[in-house]
Amino acid sequence: MSYTKQHYADTEAVGGGLHLLRDELNCENVGVSVLDCEPGWSGKPHDHSDDGQEEVYVLVDGEATVTVDGDDVAMSAGDALRIEPDAKREIRNGETESQFVLVGAP
Repeated sequence: MSYTKQHYADTEAVGGGLHLLRDELNCENVGVSVLDCEPGWSGKPHDHSDDGQEEVYVLVDGEATVTVDGDDVAMSAGDALRIEPDAKREIRNGETESQFVLVGAP
């Protein structure tokens, strides 16, 4: 078959709302996840210097701030943010629920 389909809510969430879809979709070269954030939620600061993964965060709904190498980047629904592998990043959600689509590839 030349495609794979999966509803993100049918995958078990890890870390409080992260739905990892890479394996479910049988992706070989790209990772994709949906992140549902509760009001006031904060993610773990991290980078991808060890695996060279560039990421794009697309905020589908809500408002949030992504801190990238100490710079606070305010995001609202519809914004997309590309982050280099070596940059330290952390998502901090606003006062309402939000939803991100996260895409990464080396």
